[in-house]
Amino acid sequence: MIKNLLNLFFPKICSACNSQLSDNEIQICTNCRYELPLTNFHDDPENMVHKRLYGRVQLEQATALLHFSKKGIVQGLMHNLKYRGQESIGQFLGEWLGEELKHVEAYKAVDVVIPVPLHKAKLKSRGYNQVDKFGIALANALEADYNASVLVKTTNTKTQVFKDRIKRQEHQSSNFKIVDYSILEHKHLLLVDDIVTTGATVEDCANQLRRIKGITLSLATMAITD
Repeated sequence: MIKNLLNLFFPKICSACNSQLSDNEIQICTNCRYELPLTNFHDDPENMVHKRLYGRVQLEQATALLHFSKKGIVQGLMHNLKYRGQESIGQFLGEWLGEELKHVEAYKAVDVVIPVPLHKAKLKSRGYNQVDKFGIALANALEADYNASVLVKTTNTKTQVFKDRIKRQEHQSSNFKIVDYSILEHKHLLLVDDIVTTGATVEDCANQLRRIKGITLSLATMAITD
């Protein structure tokens, strides 16, 4: 009865379409689950993430869970995650992708999961890094450590989702730094982010992480723009 009263006054809402969730639905409704544009990139070593970053970032593995398109269902999820405080979306997507990756031999070798960080001013304003719960869920699935402090952002840049690559590089050159090199030496690192667009942010982070002796670097994101 108490549960029914809570649902009456505080109904659980689908993070994609805002419809009320039933008791057996979590985060998004069944209809939206079927509409999610899954990539299945973890089954394709020559996937779009690898191709977009080819010649720019040396990656052992790379994947994204979803395809992102303007005005699509994934854009709504990302907006709710980043700007409406729905951090649980990150955990939901991380658990989903983690369930897939833990059965892929190459990802079982991951030692440490590292999120693309926010600048401290943006973190203070938003109150959270939208990638954290996604990364923690992946780390749990892969039985890896999670380190959100070793890679830091030094420049407070504006959101640049649909800027072209050249403009993004102009704004994002050397925006990140490594705090402690020694603790990650000879580790397999999994860099995680929300969306891969041009790949400039990942490229910048990867260039910094590549300064660490003997690392192997992989990438996992919630989505990739088509």
